[in-house]
Amino acid sequence: MILPTKNITPDRALLTLAGRIFDGLGVPRTISGIWDEFRLQQQSSPIAYSWFILAIDLLYLMQLVQLGDDGLLRRKRAVR
Repeated sequence: MILPTKNITPDRALLTLAGRIFDGLGVPRTISGIWDEFRLQQQSSPIAYSWFILAIDLLYLMQLVQLGDDGLLRRKRAVR
């Protein structure tokens, strides 16, 4: 599910979808705004909203994004 398997193609693996979402997070955005744009990009190969949320969950588990008090999802700053 996270990685491609014989039943999940590379373009539908959660890691691939999470990477696409992360690339589109140049500025803080709402989940619905990200979903609207992502859905347009995926018109040729639509995915379910639940699959999109799992990809965001993966980004959160990898500590790459955070949800602010303002309700916006943003990239997490690297800690040195």
